[in-house]
Amino acid sequence: MPSIGFVFLGLGAIGVILPIWPTTPFVLVSVACFSSSPRIKAKIMKIPFFREHIENYNNRNGLSSKTLLISLIWLWGMLIISMSIIRELWAFILLSIVGSAVTTHILFVARPKDKGEKKE
Repeated sequence: MPSIGFVFLGLGAIGVILPIWPTTPFVLVSVACFSSSPRIKAKIMKIPFFREHIENYNNRNGLSSKTLLISLIWLWGMLIISMSIIRELWAFILLSIVGSAVTTHILFVARPKDKGEKKE
């Protein structure tokens, strides 16, 4: 399954560049595919960007302020560039909705999980 893991890792890497493309789900699937290959998994964990996504998902520690700021600047920067290139009202509306939804998701993920929360 390592070859499938590389496909998912590549898809996750695309998410670093494209603001509407998810990164974390692809990276997590990639790491799961590499579970039979600890050497490759360890190499992926050495990449700070991917490691933070994986550790955040596993531990629910929240995102660092730096990562949060970079994510939001990158997201809205690329969306604004896309809006400027397309120059259509429908694209502006669609990209604004996508940007708002992704911003909400990033802000939700950025918060650390409450360690003392009760399960009901």
